[in-house]
Amino acid sequence: MSYPIEVALRYLGSKKRAFISVGTTFAILGVALGVAALATVMSVTGGFQAEFRDKVLGVNAHVLVIKYSTDFREYRSVMDQVAQVPGVIGVAPFSINPMMLTHGDATATGVLVKGVDPARSLGVGTDGGVPVLDLPRHILPGGDLSGLRRPGAKPPERAAPPSLPDVPSIEADAGARGALEPPDAGAELDLLKAYEARIQEDERAAAAREARNVDAEPAPSAVDLEGAADAGADEGEEAEVAVAEGAPRGAIEPEGGYGSVLPEDDELPADVDPDPCADKEQIAKMPGIVIGAALAKNLSLDLGQCVTVTSPTIGFSFSNGAIKPPVAKRFRVIAIFEAGFEQYDTKLAYADLYETQAFYDHGDTVTGVEMKVDDIDNASAIAREISKLLSNGLYYTMDWEELNHGLFTALRIQQIGMSAVLALIIVVAAFTVIATLIMVVLDKKKEIAVLKAMGATDGAILRIFLYQGGIIGVAGTTLGLLLGVAVCKGLLVYGFPLDPKVYFISRLPVQARPQEFLITGGIAILICLAATIVPSLYAARLRPAEGFRAQ
Repeated sequence: MSYPIEVALRYLGSKKRAFISVGTTFAILGVALGVAALATVMSVTGGFQAEFRDKVLGVNAHVLVIKYSTDFREYRSVMDQVAQVPGVIGVAPFSINPMMLTHGDATATGVLVKGVDPARSLGVGTDGGVPVLDLPRHILPGGDLSGLRRPGAKPPERAAPPSLPDVPSIEADAGARGALEPPDAGAELDLLKAYEARIQEDERAAAAREARNVDAEPAPSAVDLEGAADAGADEGEEAEVAVAEGAPRGAIEPEGGYGSVLPEDDELPADVDPDPCADKEQIAKMPGIVIGAALAKNLSLDLGQCVTVTSPTIGFSFSNGAIKPPVAKRFRVIAIFEAGFEQYDTKLAYADLYETQAFYDHGDTVTGVEMKVDDIDNASAIAREISKLLSNGLYYTMDWEELNHGLFTALRIQQIGMSAVLALIIVVAAFTVIATLIMVVLDKKKEIAVLKAMGATDGAILRIFLYQGGIIGVAGTTLGLLLGVAVCKGLLVYGFPLDPKVYFISRLPVQARPQEFLITGGIAILICLAATIVPSLYAARLRPAEGFRAQ
């Protein structure tokens, strides 16, 4: 061991001046607290990122391909192309649309109903196949995904556009006469004359009906005329109202009078309006649906019960040249999942792809194609490769991180910001190291002068105090990392409850990664070494005469 290290250790444990050892102790504790705080915060923010990533990937795929159109009928050929890309281990189509779910008197709006292929997306009925989604591992006990698709189900047929009326034929001399011939060639009236004839015919028919009503009315008696005259004198003349033939005349007050009371609940009997959700046999024949745990709680739903899914159109909608009312279908709850993410557990449901396609008249079309890759860290590179493969301007490719860009960007900024703020604690501890070394240099001026008089070089004196600052940094960093590990273990064991409506998770996540601890320790040691430069240079430049002059 060289003498600079021996001198540095002696200065750390010197008992000649008590404040030196105390100052060194406080410097070590300051570095330890800063390192522990920074390591803990990095573990917690990293835990948030990992937790949200697991929640997102638990119900979503790694890479998506979406078409810039609602008519995505060629998805099967796209699936065959992307399946050949290295790194892709699963491909499946999907459709997703906002719907309204109703059960009893409870209603949930804005629920995203995702249509999936049970075999490709969830691995239902396949042996050894890799499902695209990790939803099965989030299914609560009692759920069964095998009933998601009904036996013999097929994609819906595309609705045919409405037929147009036949175009009337035009003869060669039609332009000379200025008229279009109607379909029957024997007619001599043109289109305008035909309309005029129809109007005149309607007027004659209305006049004839009015004449028949007047003839059917009986002649008024003298008493009726006298009463009508009195009413006209008291209340004024009133407009004459035509009474239809066969209409009741005179008083029509019911026998019980007008004191009858309508029932409070205007419900039709079961034989008039049967409820399919009340018949277990009909419920068993319904297509299956998988809903989130929080959504099931809000709708008071349980396994095997019926839920009504309605397309969220206000009034009638115009689709493919036809006017359509809102489409409502009934589903049977076959499973309930709990992703642990409040946004998914309350606003997401899964159904068979063929059933969700029936809500619209687009036929066998989907929203997009989703893929699962072997390494989620390479999802971005695989997405770029797929984008180059389908580079025709019709499709858009994105990975899981881009799909949730806002969430993960906010988490990354939060981690960087909090780490930078807490790193200031280590900087403050570094000033403690500077103050401690300056006090040691001022107190050891005579010893430094003696060493230099005995032949010690400036570099040796510089290394003495660099070693001293490095020892303080290493000791404080080691103690801080051990304290950080203990805090992280305590948070994992006991847990810290969070409000899931605010943070989307119920417990404080912690992920203690060795590389983050090593980075934190390295930064702390470098800061402590940088803090020793000023007092070390001051001690190295001290002349022996200056050290003895103070004595």
